[in-house]
Amino acid sequence: MRNTPLLAFNNKGIYCAQADVYLDPWRPVDKAIISHGHADHSRWGHKKYITHHSNIPIIKHRLGDINVSGKEWSETFTINNVKFSFHPAGHIIGSAQIRVEYKGEVWVFTGDYKTEDDGVATPYEPVKCHTFITECTFGLPAFKWQPQEEVFAEVNNWWQQNQSEGRTSVIFGYSLGKAQRLLKYLDTSIGKIYTHGAIENMTEVLRPQLKMPETTRITRDVKKEEIKGNIVVAPPSAHGTPWIKKMVPYVTASASGWMTFRGARRRRAIDRGFVLSDHCDWQGLLSSIKETGAEKVICTHGYTDIFSRYLREIGYDARTEQTQYEEENAEQTSKTEDA
Repeated sequence: MRNTPLLAFNNKGIYCAQADVYLDPWRPVDKAIISHGHADHSRWGHKKYITHHSNIPIIKHRLGDINVSGKEWSETFTINNVKFSFHPAGHIIGSAQIRVEYKGEVWVFTGDYKTEDDGVATPYEPVKCHTFITECTFGLPAFKWQPQEEVFAEVNNWWQQNQSEGRTSVIFGYSLGKAQRLLKYLDTSIGKIYTHGAIENMTEVLRPQLKMPETTRITRDVKKEEIKGNIVVAPPSAHGTPWIKKMVPYVTASASGWMTFRGARRRRAIDRGFVLSDHCDWQGLLSSIKETGAEKVICTHGYTDIFSRYLREIGYDARTEQTQYEEENAEQTSKTEDA
């Protein structure tokens, strides 16, 4: 093994000095390998982007005319004798783990990931490595996810109940990832699906890659009477804005891992919480780490201190590193909308 680490954390991001390339950098760099399209992992200003090909439409939609190239799953590309490849992370469509190999040493950076196959993202695949860089957004034993079919049964029952009471259902989810997962499993036999513009814009970008139900963008021309009793999918930022008044009378819900805690729902003034996350729960994190065979684990964002301490207690060489990815505070919406 090398005396210096294959990947190091500095003030720009996760740096591979041998290849002179960064993984998900948070400051502008010459060459960036990008795990997925969420704003905290794919930022504007890099000279060259490399990502999985299914992520290209997403980051071009968000970042504009950038210099980007795409790779297939497991396709090896070499930069100064360092081998890189993308492997499914299961977080959102196009989300990848980044495998890095040099002289027989293998590191894997997860970006964000989840182990449950949601039927939208390419399912997570464990990748063998010596060092595993993992998020731990939900790295507490309190987080334990239900199978998503149970959650969506609850969502559709909620919608049907609201409809029977003459009320519109408004459900909040991040415009990239969570929204498409919701759309895929909403029961259109109950009624029509309406969308906020931010949701519809991203869904239009993804329709060529995903089978999605018909949706109707809410514009000035859409009458309040048309929406009544149906369901509206909107980003969390729409809550409490004048836009939502068009839905009166309405009932709100949020689909997020943070809905595990009643306090989070209360602070956000949400009527109903559905525990649905695009990240691993506690057991998902532990099983993923075990499957990699890694001896060293680096925890980057989430409940890093608690989770890394537990890993050390069960025998791993585990530590934490500071990043500018999603923070553990559930109320910092700009950083946790993808939860």
